[in-house]
Amino acid sequence: MGKDKDIREAVETEFSHDPLLDAAGITVRTFNGSVALIGTVASYLHYREAAETARCVPGVTRVHNHLEVVLPPQDRRDDAMLTAAANRAIAASTAVPEGVEATAKNGDLALTGAVKYLSQRAAAETAVSGLTGVRNVRDEIQVVIDADPADVNRHVRDALDSHLVPRDHRHVQARVSGNTVALGGRVRTQAEHDAVVAAAWRAYGVMAVIDELEITG
Repeated sequence: MGKDKDIREAVETEFSHDPLLDAAGITVRTFNGSVALIGTVASYLHYREAAETARCVPGVTRVHNHLEVVLPPQDRRDDAMLTAAANRAIAASTAVPEGVEATAKNGDLALTGAVKYLSQRAAAETAVSGLTGVRNVRDEIQVVIDADPADVNRHVRDALDSHLVPRDHRHVQARVSGNTVALGGRVRTQAEHDAVVAAAWRAYGVMAVIDELEITG
């Protein structure tokens, strides 16, 4: 019970210190290292930021983001206006290739099209996430090139480097078959887990990631 209380208080402290997040409407609940975020935020950026901040707190093993985006009246946009704004943002991004499109319905954006790299897919979501009027982003962009095992392993290695994991303490294996990457082995924290999974998704040609990683804590 004490550990869960400590984790909850640590997450709440991080929220209070995060200049990109208004956490007034967020309730944090914890159980055996898992964190549930409940309540409301005023933008999709706050929705994402809350989950990312919680994942980086020591002791957190899982984050369940149940937050609802409730837009202030002045931030609401009709479907045509938000669709146009999202497609302008995608077109303005040099990291997103032609053929990616956005469609809005009641503040929810659906992204469609095809890309060669997972990084291009992520760039499309990044391009629209901060737009006024966005409640949620559903990424349906397809990656159409087979995965490159060397590229997958480079991205995973870079993710572990970013979390300062010593080379003799690395226990992650990435197996590549076609467009699918299977991740196995052990990581220390939820943040490392999420970084490795995200890294695999960013690699060349990846369309599916099978997550069999164990978080040791």
